[in-house]
Amino acid sequence: MGSKLDEFNEYRQLMNDRILSADNNKVIKRIFNVDTNAYLEGELPVKTKEMLGLIASMVLRCDDCIKYHLIKCHETGMSESELMEVMGIANLVGGTIVIPHTRRAIEFWDDLNS
Repeated sequence: MGSKLDEFNEYRQLMNDRILSADNNKVIKRIFNVDTNAYLEGELPVKTKEMLGLIASMVLRCDDCIKYHLIKCHETGMSESELMEVMGIANLVGGTIVIPHTRRAIEFWDDLNS
């Protein structure tokens, strides 16, 4: 896998550790926990939940969230054809302002597959 993935994971881990190290930060710790649990297997498979997370992240234009969900989608075995359908829905719902995020998402996806 590529260097963009390594950079993203290292920074994310460093900052998450820093944020979660605050002993009096129960609200953020609980939010992190709920976020983790929301994407566990349930009535919907993990792959579907990650695709939904990716679409929402695209529409909300959060590049860090897009990268995170791309990683998770990749881990679930999402194909490039599935990715393109997901990107199509995100662009339909989010409008043309999502196009730059689609470009960066595809660049990151290619890095995941290198």
